[in-house]
Amino acid sequence: MGYARLTGRVIFKGDPGYAEAIKNWNPYVDTYPLVFVFAQNSRDVSNGIKWARQHNVPIRVRSGRHALDKNLNVVKGGIVIDVSDMQKVHLDKENAIATVQTGIHVGPLVKGLARQGFMAPFGDSPTVGIGGITMGGGFGVVSRSIGLVSDNLMGLKTVDAQGRIIRANHCRHEDLLWASRGGGGGNFGYNTEYTFKVHRAPKTATVFNIIWPWEQLEIVFKAWQRWAPFVDERLGCYLEAASKINGLLHVEGIFLGSKSEAIKLLEPLISVGTPIQTVIESVPYPDAIDFLDPDEPIPGRSDQSVKFSSAWACHLWPDEPIKVMKKFLEEATGTEANFFFFNWGGKLSRVPKNATAFYWRDPLFYTEWTSSWTDKADEARNVASVEAVRRMLNPYTKGSYVNVPDEFIRNYGKEYWGSNFKRLREVKTKYDPENFFHFPQSIPPFPNC
Repeated sequence: MGYARLTGRVIFKGDPGYAEAIKNWNPYVDTYPLVFVFAQNSRDVSNGIKWARQHNVPIRVRSGRHALDKNLNVVKGGIVIDVSDMQKVHLDKENAIATVQTGIHVGPLVKGLARQGFMAPFGDSPTVGIGGITMGGGFGVVSRSIGLVSDNLMGLKTVDAQGRIIRANHCRHEDLLWASRGGGGGNFGYNTEYTFKVHRAPKTATVFNIIWPWEQLEIVFKAWQRWAPFVDERLGCYLEAASKINGLLHVEGIFLGSKSEAIKLLEPLISVGTPIQTVIESVPYPDAIDFLDPDEPIPGRSDQSVKFSSAWACHLWPDEPIKVMKKFLEEATGTEANFFFFNWGGKLSRVPKNATAFYWRDPLFYTEWTSSWTDKADEARNVASVEAVRRMLNPYTKGSYVNVPDEFIRNYGKEYWGSNFKRLREVKTKYDPENFFHFPQSIPPFPNC
């Protein structure tokens, strides 16, 4: 390996632009890297990796700045390779295939595809980068119909730990493609391009948003969990409950069908409690995406720090975990707290657990919870409150979602990847035996015997 030189848009600590480069969506994760490389192509990524090896500095990769825990997409005193300048998209309409650079944000990508008559999975934030969400799974309200983001991944271009540019698909490096479909970002290589299967979008879809008084949280949640995992798989939705002080309690989602059919399907939910507002509208498909993912400033920046944790529910919740949720939201001590639930099933559950690295196919629903603060003095208390909820929910949940990582999960291999963890370690051992791409909760290679 010859002497490596950094290429691309390079910003060292102290350079103009550094103060903006260090900002992430969640201020909780902010730190001070030595240098940012805003890559323009795969060669810039390769040079950054070679430079990090030669200078023996820690390295991270960043796409949308949405890492939710510390030391994952930025690293103090190290190099951060940021792919957010790489946003090209090529759509092959005839074969329904999109080739996408890994720096584009989910919102612009999905909305651009929708305007051309195609549908792709997306999450609940348009400023998340496609680079990271894809590797960990990636799901949203159309996923019960068309699968995870990673389920639709057909191939990728990546740069390995030696700086070599590799293409993985079903014909070559198939083990790397398998691992990249749910194995988590930054473990095996730094990705610069994805090839996705996309789906013909319906001309219209039905969106809905139902809001209740916060005090009806328990009866609304009980009705939602009895209904949402089992409803027509063309209907995807989430239930969001904020702190009691905030007062938000709503269910929002999409039905890939008519308004009249949606009204019938939603009846078990609409008839519960006394909704303050019920919106059910049939709109052109691109407008449906705008309704569900309204534009945010990019790269996006929360004005408060947030601690996350997540889990899967494989059984309906009895009263005890519901009480844990309600108490947490009633007693929130920071600026905000939140519980978020997403209905599982449909196409998500029909993929075998070992067909891709993404393991959690059987749950009824997904949940995550957060606590937020603006004053650094409140950090420890809020972080502890999220961890306390995780422990109390443990008897009623399984595992966790690698795209919503939690540094306090010790046995993270099993929690994120279940029985797929062993095979993921085998792939890691093959492509990064020295564990050059390591970070908190990264996949470790097997020792060299």
